[in-house]
Amino acid sequence: MADNLLISAKELASHLDDPEWVIVDSRFKLADPEKGRRDYESAHIPGAVYAHLDNDLSGPIIKGVTGRHPMPEVNNIRAVFSRLGIDSSVQVVAYDDVGGALAAGRVWWLLRWLGHKQAALLDGGWQAWVSQGLAVRGGKEIREPRVFIPHPRTELIVSSKEVEKMRKDPRFLLLDARTAERYRGENETIDPVAGHIPGAISAPYLDNLNPDGTFRSDESLAKRYKRLVEGFPIDHVVAYCGSGVTATHDILAMMKAGLGEARLYAGSYSEWITDPKRPVEK
Repeated sequence: MADNLLISAKELASHLDDPEWVIVDSRFKLADPEKGRRDYESAHIPGAVYAHLDNDLSGPIIKGVTGRHPMPEVNNIRAVFSRLGIDSSVQVVAYDDVGGALAAGRVWWLLRWLGHKQAALLDGGWQAWVSQGLAVRGGKEIREPRVFIPHPRTELIVSSKEVEKMRKDPRFLLLDARTAERYRGENETIDPVAGHIPGAISAPYLDNLNPDGTFRSDESLAKRYKRLVEGFPIDHVVAYCGSGVTATHDILAMMKAGLGEARLYAGSYSEWITDPKRPVEK
């Protein structure tokens, strides 16, 4: 059983007929929430089941309270993972078409949050699979359901109240995984208030990737993140993004760099700005 953070297309191809491996296609586009499902039904990795970021991997949005992709209730995501054929015995490999930065990262992180560490991203995602000429097929796929038993690791999640305290505490570090221009408050096209949480430093997830969408080497990532988080215990490092999805990319990258597992502000910036009393910095 593999227990890696990343799985290559070649390795995944050798396990397509393995009932103890579950492949989750989670392609998603913010501007067109059903495009990922259409793309999946048009062509996907054989055996892959589909998980929708809004419908399967997020909770309901409460206006003025939550961010754009709230954390799902434990019982709800337990039912989703059970339906996808995941139990404690399987290796899960998730992929999307943006280097794992959207819903694939969330699949990986949700599984780890619920105690299932045999989860990985397909390194390079859908593009890596297609570029190597590996088999694809269309339609929908269903796996035999299994019983997923969650074991929540509550220490991995940070609330907005905790962030309010942490941003003023020099013992903690906030990492903003969005693009540098969104961090600076420039060209904001998604959230109604531009800027970042005061005290946070910019750590764009795109800088974790090579031009082909695969992750940079362990050594390269270690150099990057040691510079960013030097002097902070890893459990005092908290990543956030726009809605708690792409921040998981930074968390995986730090683990790949050998620094340990940072924490997630799951509500992220879109939740932070729901309260006008919370400060924003540009």
